[in-house]
Amino acid sequence: MKKIGLIVVALVSTLSMNAQDNLDQLLAAGVVDAERFSANYIKPANDGLSYGINTGWFNNAKTPKRFGFELSIIGNATFINEVDKQFILDTNDYENIRFQDGSTSKPVSTALGHNDPAIFVEVTYDDPIFGEQTTELELPTGIGSANINLVPTAFLQASFSPFKGTQIKGRYFPKVDQEDVKVGLYGFGIQQDFTSFLPADKVLPISISGLIAYTHLDGSYDFTDTGVVDGENQQIETETNTMLYQLIVGTKLKIINFYASVGYLSGKNTTDLLGTYRVSGEVLGQTVYSDEIKDPFSIKSDTTGVLTTVGANLSLGFFGINAAYTIADFNSASVGMNFSF
Repeated sequence: MKKIGLIVVALVSTLSMNAQDNLDQLLAAGVVDAERFSANYIKPANDGLSYGINTGWFNNAKTPKRFGFELSIIGNATFINEVDKQFILDTNDYENIRFQDGSTSKPVSTALGHNDPAIFVEVTYDDPIFGEQTTELELPTGIGSANINLVPTAFLQASFSPFKGTQIKGRYFPKVDQEDVKVGLYGFGIQQDFTSFLPADKVLPISISGLIAYTHLDGSYDFTDTGVVDGENQQIETETNTMLYQLIVGTKLKIINFYASVGYLSGKNTTDLLGTYRVSGEVLGQTVYSDEIKDPFSIKSDTTGVLTTVGANLSLGFFGINAAYTIADFNSASVGMNFSF
């Protein structure tokens, strides 16, 4: 679980560990340029994570008997698309960043990709003594440099049926706190079996249910002690809030059941670069400029899309297992172990 948490917080950090070595020069290019680059760099990661944390909310369309309780352990893998590993950096959109080879635009790595070979740009900044100066900057790469092609997530989930056909659900990812990285998740949902209202409920071969679920994820990475840039209280904080709406159809057999759903995901993501940064440069070993920047920027983005899920559930007494595959902007595969009482 700790390894999953570290991967998750790397994805939702605007300037992750791969980008820190370039933070001084990136901020020297100006907060506006740094924010614009970071927004494009992190957007696909936020989208992939939003889809990943919304899988596995259900394992069939029918709901347990009244006062039934279910505990689930769910694992998920969200697959990274090639198109989300890069974005087009157009220097016309930037004030102080230019490609060394004179190109106006070219594809560069997002937080999900990898620059191979490395890509260098020239950053222009104003020095109070020497005037306009230029320095070389290697653009940050992403998790593709570690051959990571999927986003893993895991949850503990519980549900309770206070009424016939109704399930109240909650999910939780315990707060990970390791190596200055913190990440945690929680969510709540309700699933209603509409066919339970019908007089012929027990003779119908299928169940039709609706699900509404909210999920919250927050993470932070404190890199003050890394010494990348002089300053205090330097950290990246990120937050994702999503709403999921799904219509589910499934069989009502005793041992094995099949289900399918179609739904809609709506999410909001916020990533903040916080703290104090004293950006400086050197000429012949002497510091020639130093600007203090506080809480440089906050990046906001939306994630929306349609999801289609197909799956199967095998019940063996109080124990069950299920597997499902979701087709969306980011496809996912999930498995779950379920204990019903």
